[in-house]
Amino acid sequence: MGNWAVNEGLSIFVISALALARAPAACLNFNCMLILLPVCRNLLSFLRGSSACCSTRVRRQLDRNLTFHKMVAWMIALHTAIHTIAHLFNVEWCVNARVNNSDPYSIALSELGDRPNETYLNFARKRIKMFSRSLSSSMRMCACEAWSNSGLPVTMPTSQRKLRTQSNKNPEGGLYLAVTLLAGITGVVITLCLILIITSSTKTIRRSYFEVFWYTHHLFVIFFIGLAIHGAERIVRGQTAKSLKEHNPMECENKISEWGKIQKCPIPQFAGNPPMTWKWIVGPMFLYLCERLVRFWRSQQKVVITKVVTHPFKTIELQMKKKGFKMEVGQYIFVKCPKVSKLEWHPFTLTSAPEEDFFSIHIRIVGDWTEGLFNACGCDKQEFQDAWKLPKIAVDGPFGTASEDVFSYEVVMLVGAGIGVTPFASILKSVWYKYCNNATNLKLKKIHFYWLCRDTHAFEWFADLLQLLESQMQESNNAGFLSYNIYLTGWDESQANHFAVHHDEEKDVITGLKQKTLYGRPNWDNEFKTIASQHPNTRIGVFLCGPEALAETLSKQSISNSESGPRGVHFIFNKENF
Repeated sequence: MGNWAVNEGLSIFVISALALARAPAACLNFNCMLILLPVCRNLLSFLRGSSACCSTRVRRQLDRNLTFHKMVAWMIALHTAIHTIAHLFNVEWCVNARVNNSDPYSIALSELGDRPNETYLNFARKRIKMFSRSLSSSMRMCACEAWSNSGLPVTMPTSQRKLRTQSNKNPEGGLYLAVTLLAGITGVVITLCLILIITSSTKTIRRSYFEVFWYTHHLFVIFFIGLAIHGAERIVRGQTAKSLKEHNPMECENKISEWGKIQKCPIPQFAGNPPMTWKWIVGPMFLYLCERLVRFWRSQQKVVITKVVTHPFKTIELQMKKKGFKMEVGQYIFVKCPKVSKLEWHPFTLTSAPEEDFFSIHIRIVGDWTEGLFNACGCDKQEFQDAWKLPKIAVDGPFGTASEDVFSYEVVMLVGAGIGVTPFASILKSVWYKYCNNATNLKLKKIHFYWLCRDTHAFEWFADLLQLLESQMQESNNAGFLSYNIYLTGWDESQANHFAVHHDEEKDVITGLKQKTLYGRPNWDNEFKTIASQHPNTRIGVFLCGPEALAETLSKQSISNSESGPRGVHFIFNKENF
């Protein structure tokens, strides 16, 4: 009785493991349907630019596409782990049932299919010598779905028990199933792909070894192919509808020896469940294929580099032209330089304004790819470079970002950290052009601009634009339109003493602007409270292009300084994501 109780408990546990495998599989189908949608950038840009499809609130959610993509990826990893671990027990049960190391009822079910005119339920069929001792962690799909509610004690003839003494035992039997069945092979492949994709997507790898991240991330193609054919072998089997009418498992579970001998209990018939995963992923895969075709077509269009400007602090500006190129403020493009790398695409925010007849990007030299582009453009040489010597550039985009909504607010806070000032360069240029053309219908009435930099050289390339805008506002008698605060976060005592001596001069010694450069970091709590007091009953847009730590700070300040009532001050936080 003790052995029987153990076997019955094991059977019940395995039934639970089957449910634990099937439920995450359904969640995997749903999440794999979603994972590609956030990276269909053209689709998102279309939805973002269509006021009929998206309100301002919905567009703000679209700006979190990469955050959503990462969350879905972690859910895929979680459900894959549960699905795989649960199937470890399912595979063990299936193999044990074939070698009589299970309860009599499970052994009887596994016996089906060995004689003529029978269909099998247990997919562990082979009886050959194995060669390994470990079970595969990626074995999928146990075949006992239709009989999962049983497990009552039933006797079985001794002759039938002896029939399986030469079958494959665990762990060799489980390994054999993993390397011979399609579900096992594809399970191993897609699990390995998922591990590589996730581990190479960490922040350290992305920043230090972008090429590793880029190449391994494209294993998703193999992942989806394996996912689509994972269930093609149909090893998940269940009793057919016709057989259920003739053979009721609840009535026949204690009459194993009479199966096929009495009318109420004919031999049960089983069939494989059709694969369902492909139905979930075929739509997103088609959309993503269209996305890639559109991006490929646009990347083949000719781009002309009209000007290369070398700025201090290892920053270069590329001014380009492309037929039919149209942009909005704050948008970004993907750039590929075949001379540097034939496969790599990198995102850069557009720093030009829509009113200009060219589009431009500013690139800070911080890695192998940017260093290669710097050299390819001849910026490492002192002599003038002819235009025909400049490298070919492929451009994909532009794509929409949160900064497009700047002109939807009356008051905005623009916060840029280091090179993160680039989207606001486009915005401020556009504002300058609008005021040059005497724009009177501009909804935007006030800009609070904050720029945080560690080094004084970083101010130089952007100071000219601020000077132009500053003078334009004064000529238009609207000097209060732009309030800017420039913070130097990396400075030493000798620099501070030098700046203090010249503090009383009319213009700042670093930027040449009337607004003096500040030192250290802003007190964001004071800044938010001051702006809230200046603009009561106003929706204030907060736009950031900078690190995650600063984003977290500004997001918390936006929430804590917003009033609960519908007519109070509300800070709406927006962050650039690439």
